[in-house]
Amino acid sequence: MASAEPDAHQLQAEEIWRSYMTTGEMPAYLGTPWFMKRFMRPVARWLPSEPRCRICDYPFEGVGGLLARTLFGLVPSKMNPQLCNICEMAAHTFRGGAEIEMSLIFADVRGSTTIAENKSPAEFSRLIDRFYQATSKVLYKKNALLEKLIGDEVAAFFVPGIAGPDHARLAIEAGEELLRVTGHGDQRGPWVPIGVGVHTGLAFVGAVGGTASAPDISVLGDTVNTAARIASQAGAGELLFSDAARAAARLKGDGLETRHLSLKGRTEPVDVWVKKLELAR
Repeated sequence: MASAEPDAHQLQAEEIWRSYMTTGEMPAYLGTPWFMKRFMRPVARWLPSEPRCRICDYPFEGVGGLLARTLFGLVPSKMNPQLCNICEMAAHTFRGGAEIEMSLIFADVRGSTTIAENKSPAEFSRLIDRFYQATSKVLYKKNALLEKLIGDEVAAFFVPGIAGPDHARLAIEAGEELLRVTGHGDQRGPWVPIGVGVHTGLAFVGAVGGTASAPDISVLGDTVNTAARIASQAGAGELLFSDAARAAARLKGDGLETRHLSLKGRTEPVDVWVKKLELAR
């Protein structure tokens, strides 16, 4: 029978993923690539031109972008095109991952079956594409990593090494902004009705699935499932965030409604806070 104990490669991969996802740096013994070290950021900022990675400042376009692509292999990340692909590069070498505290956000279109029934397939596809585009832009600006765009749902996660220590607050702020960009709070009503859920807790992040040459970076675990279940309980125009997310974001929750949710597949209920946008005048 094969041993369930992790081997040396798995242990190293775990340490590397934990270090990068919590601090933004590789372990000291391994060393960060010289072109990604902090002393290179002024040089990266000097290279033309915009847009550039919001973390390391290397450009994606112009002569600077050509140099970054040619010399270092840096291009926009698939998970957030406002960041470079250093995570994807690491995933090729260090397959595996680590459990870390993070914040997750799910946004679902409400009543999508009924909406699709009353539109042509082409019209519905344009609506969903607009939903993807609008929500993705919000999440990218908040330094989230997009986990998936599928069906009528958008899912993303915020890790300390990229979003910073206030990842829970950023996730909640992003949730409010998702409602805003889809028209909730507008007197005319939303152009697409969505519900949003945010949760903070321990989850696995790493390179799993995919192929040997192109592994997927995914998040897994009970925290992920809980975040998805919370989002499924949000009505149109509602942001539900767990008490764990509220505590991590250091919010008081004054004046907000609270709910005690029994979530599918969970034995213990979850306390959430409810946020709705005020109608614009």
